[in-house]
Amino acid sequence: MALPTPLQAFSGVPKINTAPDKQTIVDGEKMTGAQALIRSLEDLGVEDVFGIPGGAILPVYHEIKDNTKFRFVLMRHEQAAGHAAEGYALATGKVGVCIVTSGPGATNVVTAIADANMDSVPMVVITGQVGVQAIGTDAFQEADIVGITYPVSKHSFLVTRAQDIPRVLSEAYYIANTGRPGPVVVDLTKTAQTGDMYYSWPQRMILPGYNPTTKAHGRVLSDAAKLFSQSYRPVLYVGGGAARSNAGAQVKALADLTGAPVVTTLPARGIIPDSDPKNLGMLGMHGTIAATGAVQRADLLVAIGARFDDRVTGKLDAFAPTARVIHIDIDPAEIGKNRQPDVPIVGDVATVLDDLIPEIQRTQAIQGKPNLAPWWKAIDGWREEYPMTWDEPTDGSLAPQWVIKKLSEMADPSTIWVTGVGQHQMWASQFIDFENQHAWISSGGLGTMGYGLPAAIGASVGSAREFEGKKPVWLIDGDGSFQMTSEELAAAFLDHAPVKIAILNNSVYGMVRQWQTLFYEHHYSQTNLLDGEAHGADGAAALADGDAPLEVPDFIKLAEAYGCVGIRAFTEEEAIAAIEKANQINDRPVLIDFRVWKDAMVWPMVAAGAPNDEVTYKPGIEPLAGGHPAPGTGRTGRHPGSGNRSGRACDRRVRARDRRCHCERALRRGEHSWLTILHPSLVPSVIRCPCWWRTAQACWRVSPACSPAVRSTSTRCPSPPPSVRTSLASR
Repeated sequence: MALPTPLQAFSGVPKINTAPDKQTIVDGEKMTGAQALIRSLEDLGVEDVFGIPGGAILPVYHEIKDNTKFRFVLMRHEQAAGHAAEGYALATGKVGVCIVTSGPGATNVVTAIADANMDSVPMVVITGQVGVQAIGTDAFQEADIVGITYPVSKHSFLVTRAQDIPRVLSEAYYIANTGRPGPVVVDLTKTAQTGDMYYSWPQRMILPGYNPTTKAHGRVLSDAAKLFSQSYRPVLYVGGGAARSNAGAQVKALADLTGAPVVTTLPARGIIPDSDPKNLGMLGMHGTIAATGAVQRADLLVAIGARFDDRVTGKLDAFAPTARVIHIDIDPAEIGKNRQPDVPIVGDVATVLDDLIPEIQRTQAIQGKPNLAPWWKAIDGWREEYPMTWDEPTDGSLAPQWVIKKLSEMADPSTIWVTGVGQHQMWASQFIDFENQHAWISSGGLGTMGYGLPAAIGASVGSAREFEGKKPVWLIDGDGSFQMTSEELAAAFLDHAPVKIAILNNSVYGMVRQWQTLFYEHHYSQTNLLDGEAHGADGAAALADGDAPLEVPDFIKLAEAYGCVGIRAFTEEEAIAAIEKANQINDRPVLIDFRVWKDAMVWPMVAAGAPNDEVTYKPGIEPLAGGHPAPGTGRTGRHPGSGNRSGRACDRRVRARDRRCHCERALRRGEHSWLTILHPSLVPSVIRCPCWWRTAQACWRVSPACSPAVRSTSTRCPSPPPSVRTSLASR
């Protein structure tokens, strides 16, 4: 018999035993396992649960009654139940909970489990399972959900005894919400649900080895503070871990203290207000030029709750090539996974930053603050020369970017923004003005189409619970993404979740079409949805040969069929009027069908697998390619001495009598963190000097190899060959 997996270790795979389970615990209130599960959720403080009933979980649903302390929201698909729990968790900061049945019900929720795992969302998923004696017999609606979810969940339990239910629920809730948050699966056999047990609370958890590190230790804080004091081009690279840690105030305090710019990943949008001048926006594949350029030219990159995802880094070995790295993350598995840090710090982001900031203050009191004025001059040049903009449609339809900008301008400042996945998701991250934490909910790591509507329902339920409905919820979705879970309009209407829905209807799978345009010879294979293409911008039907206009589906009729309000907008005037009307309706969902340009594209863009230096601002414009200078500096990112055998590019201070690079002397004064200057004989290609910002430093003719003092500060500078060492000694 195969040994149980590590995730099954606490409950184990039961041995075949026809004898009834012998109850040894008799203290507490006697009840069934199903009753114990409901009571455990109540004692854990759970207030809202999402799900769908089914045969293997019916004993639990039988115990959900009018006097149950939590609200149950009946969804229309198990995947949607999981996404609703995600949206609820992200909007409220609490653990999301959903309950589904076995077999297909459990497998349907796997997508939501994988999504929550990628985005570190705290969630407990309770699935039904066949009776203990039927496990392994291919019984009706049996599926090994523990085995299926093993790779995509934080932890999984198989519960075979009723007496274990309160303890396992306590452990699942704790695991989901501590350390790096994530989804925990509790697979509940029908035997455990119907068996008798004695209930007591609180429960003693049995979690040997699970002890997440939250506080930094050792000398890592002082090492990090030292790197800040030596950096003239720092960047704070902030990821979703900072949002999960609720560390917005700490990130802003660190940026204000050090003067470093802040760039964010997709899940971290809103971690500090967009109105803060230090916020450069999102970096990476569809990030701003200022954010991507700053990271590529940085000499210190501080990764805060980020995991160096490929959509951020592009070609990994070309990402932030001149930067030393401080990596702060609560998950030790992320440290060094993609980029080896110079200073690794394991701990909760908010806690670590609370401890790091005083350390930096002490260092600054002794050494002072580096002058970042040239750095900010370059960043502001990028901002001014390459702002976020868009091309106007050529067919008279709406520009989707304009629609999102207008939604942002007209929305309540406390709005919670939710998106599906596709072009609309990227445009929303680019053109919405985020001023609050936890105001952005989107599927980042997994990129799940269909995520938007159920997540918005969960966020709306959470808003009603935690904020008395004072935070309205806007869903921005594409016509393709929306249709994957559109049946959840029924749940939104019947459970009083007044979500406001903006569908950017371009009649195509927009992001796929963009890639087909750019990389697949304009071959639009299977991306035309034909769900609104037959109407022109003036609202008139564009009929051909007597055919009726294509409206499959007609989103207005679809909304009305589910009891929602439906509005269609072809022009800017109609769009503004529709948004105003939607903002006034708070008793039911509102859907607006915005007809937008199908050939609109998301810019800037870095092609998948390409270096971030090859980011395209617009077709034909690559601001960072080939070491192009930052605006207004006249200096490139390439080593200024490359190809200049005379050494005339060197600053006059470099050509001093001792023939040492000015950067080396600055290093001794603590002005620079490290230096890499290599003779061409040592490497096959030109290596960038990270000090290019301050001077037109050291061509190799003057400093043919790193001196011992420089080598001692950098692992990147190898010892020169004997011929070079002899040459240096003769000087």
